[in-house]
Amino acid sequence: MKDFSLTDVRNGEVVNLSDFNSKKGVVILFTSNVCPYSVYYEGRITQLAADYTTKGIQFILINSHKEPKESSDEMANKVSTWGINVPYLADKDQQVMKRFGARKSPEVFLLKSNNSGFSVFYKGAIDNNPQVASDVKEQYIKENINALLSGQSPVPGGRPVGCIIKG
Repeated sequence: MKDFSLTDVRNGEVVNLSDFNSKKGVVILFTSNVCPYSVYYEGRITQLAADYTTKGIQFILINSHKEPKESSDEMANKVSTWGINVPYLADKDQQVMKRFGARKSPEVFLLKSNNSGFSVFYKGAIDNNPQVASDVKEQYIKENINALLSGQSPVPGGRPVGCIIKG
């Protein structure tokens, strides 16, 4: 995976994917401030980040939506009220979205660290039930993070369900 640089709306600093080369893996979540499906996952993502950050997994949120409610200022407001402490990156020219082939929010990519940077280990849905966390039967991203950390092969996941990222 080729390096990229985007601005973190929390502090205005530029974040590069290569900043995390020392991590075992990076979870990149394409998300939205207002898409109901993205909102459904906020608590689950916060918990996953808390559980895996100490195990060498970096979480990054990316917003590639162009609508007014998805502006960098609105993103900064959102992440401060959300209370998650991970980079929230603005991709308003959609170059990173296109590079990954992301089409929906939320859509997750798990990158595995290797000698030349990162490769995609898993891409798809977070789990099998966006709307009701208590009814989740398949935790695709969690299962794949565990597989990556234990040196196993990726676990098949589901197609992402959510809002289309408009070009």
